[in-house]
Amino acid sequence: MWKSYDDLNVLKGVSFELAQRDVKVIFGPSGSGKSTLLRCINMLEPPDKGEVYLSGQNLMESKANINALRAKIGMVFQHFNLFSHLKAIDNVSIGLRRVKKLPKEEARERALEALQRVRLAEWADHYPAELSGGQQQRVGIARALVMEPDVILFDEPTSALDPELIGEVLQVMLDLAKAGTTMVVVTHELGFARAVSSEMLYLDGGVIVERGTPEHFFTAPKSERVRRFLNQISILYGGHEKLLELSKKEKNE
Repeated sequence: MWKSYDDLNVLKGVSFELAQRDVKVIFGPSGSGKSTLLRCINMLEPPDKGEVYLSGQNLMESKANINALRAKIGMVFQHFNLFSHLKAIDNVSIGLRRVKKLPKEEARERALEALQRVRLAEWADHYPAELSGGQQQRVGIARALVMEPDVILFDEPTSALDPELIGEVLQVMLDLAKAGTTMVVVTHELGFARAVSSEMLYLDGGVIVERGTPEHFFTAPKSERVRRFLNQISILYGGHEKLLELSKKEKNE
């Protein structure tokens, strides 16, 4: 797909496929087009050119029911985007009530189940201001989960969090990946990427510079540009070794 803003070409022919249960991790420097790519996938910002398919349906077709198709694509943002005047459970259930037209009690029951999945059931009746940043982001994940989407897009979900809160969000995402949730994740959290991704895509200048398995990127990336970036990110963000060790332990059990 291609996307420009006036004379600025942000995406220049980015293309990839996503199978069920895949976890694609997209990483790269700021301004490389990562967030724009996600927004184009769920048609918040339609591409200028190209096609976006979801389960065989082309979202770019004029006859496509965008609202119905978008309901099948979950989105977790950097800055939570919760309604401050609604309790956690109402933030999660509002999509079920307004989009899927479920009765209030059924929507509440499903919302509580989603909050349980992100380990926040006991915080269901708290407002966002009463929650930590990590808890707010987990509410955001529950809000995406409850709609039972075909795929969930994560746009740097830990970038707005204090370091001590990052682990709790990554653990929930690790649980989702293990459960077979189809995900596209923009992140610089290399430990998470190495633990769960089926493929990693390095995006820079609006194009995919290099793609491959985590083993490829962490052992023998081809591009010097990628090697420099990975080294810088490792220094800045660390590798979340505890998450990696947990993943290795679980794989061996």
